[in-house]
Amino acid sequence: MNKRHYEIVQWVNQQGRQSLQALAEHFRVSVQTIRSDIRVLAEKGLVLRSHGEVIPFPNRENISFDQRRIRNAVGKQRIADLCINKLADFQSIFLGSGSSVAYVASQLSVFKGIQVMTTNLHAARNLCEHPDCELTISGGRVRMRDQDVIGGDALRFFQRYRADIGIFSVAAVNKQGQLFDFTDEEVMAREALVNYCHYRILVIDSSKFDTESRCVWGNLSDYQCVITDVAPSPLLQSKLQYHGVEILY
Repeated sequence: MNKRHYEIVQWVNQQGRQSLQALAEHFRVSVQTIRSDIRVLAEKGLVLRSHGEVIPFPNRENISFDQRRIRNAVGKQRIADLCINKLADFQSIFLGSGSSVAYVASQLSVFKGIQVMTTNLHAARNLCEHPDCELTISGGRVRMRDQDVIGGDALRFFQRYRADIGIFSVAAVNKQGQLFDFTDEEVMAREALVNYCHYRILVIDSSKFDTESRCVWGNLSDYQCVITDVAPSPLLQSKLQYHGVEILY
């Protein structure tokens, strides 16, 4: 995301609904340029377009899984394609919650003899069609908005197993590489996933970079592989390389 794109998102989030004309005047560019900028940002799920106006994209806590699934859909598909190249037949796999992880799950049909353990009901639904997958899902309280199982049930579920690969996502990553989620329940489940798999992959699309949320736990450097759809900042890349973390984008 270039500097003007970043500033447009910040301005719209602060000021609310804006016309294309007003944005063009504020940023001192043509309406045609602003229209092109907004098209790019809307495709990434950072703003919404509506009849010549731009609207802040709702906070993740206030939107459904299906709405989040279409945010930066192209980027999430890119992430899933890259993640598949890290997997192999006959592996045991943890799948965490989130739409990026669900995109990965939709691509797992190419593998034979896999064992998947997940709290992600959307991912589980995709894998029900898999011809050669042993699928185990967590019981417990379902969070309807996100289509996953949360809380202590999710924590205890992952503690019962050991997996070759763990695939996770988070709500936000700040400039220092700290990871955030919206609730303690999300953090609890992710902590169990991280602790009980041998190889950890974080999948996170670019709309979540340079943001923060309420609950912080962990760092990008806790993972062996970070997969995103655009290059992270030079600072983050330097930190990840220092810690030996593979970066794919």
